[in-house]
Amino acid sequence: MQPNHSPGKDRPDANAASALQHRQFALFLAVGGTAALINFGARIVLSHWLSFSAAIVLAYVIGMITAFVLNRAIVFRTPQNGIHHQVFWFIAVNIAAVLQTLLVSLLLTRIVFPRAGFFWHSEAVAHAIGVAVPVVTSFIGHKALTFRGA
Repeated sequence: MQPNHSPGKDRPDANAASALQHRQFALFLAVGGTAALINFGARIVLSHWLSFSAAIVLAYVIGMITAFVLNRAIVFRTPQNGIHHQVFWFIAVNIAAVLQTLLVSLLLTRIVFPRAGFFWHSEAVAHAIGVAVPVVTSFIGHKALTFRGA
């Protein structure tokens, strides 16, 4: 009869790896939150001169640059791939994320919110939700592709 153990309990290396994963994801969320705030603020400022859609995309680029720099410095400090590889995959992962952000933001402002009778800062609320949507898919993409081995 085998003792009743929880998975990983007798494997300190598995527990340490799990703790590292959780810490890395928490740092990713903090960096992402910072970049999202910069993205969000930039969209508000840019909306004075650009259309809502154009402001979302340009603000996303500003947030992307912020996120790349902070992720390299704080979250994924020891990638095993070169900078060109990192930049390529960072852009690729974020193109998928900006499409998610734009789709959600436009869907909410043009269809969901009007049908629901929601008009209180609808563009700001829609954009905030749109920015939050790709968090998990971006972490997975950056860990597996952009900063592989970190």
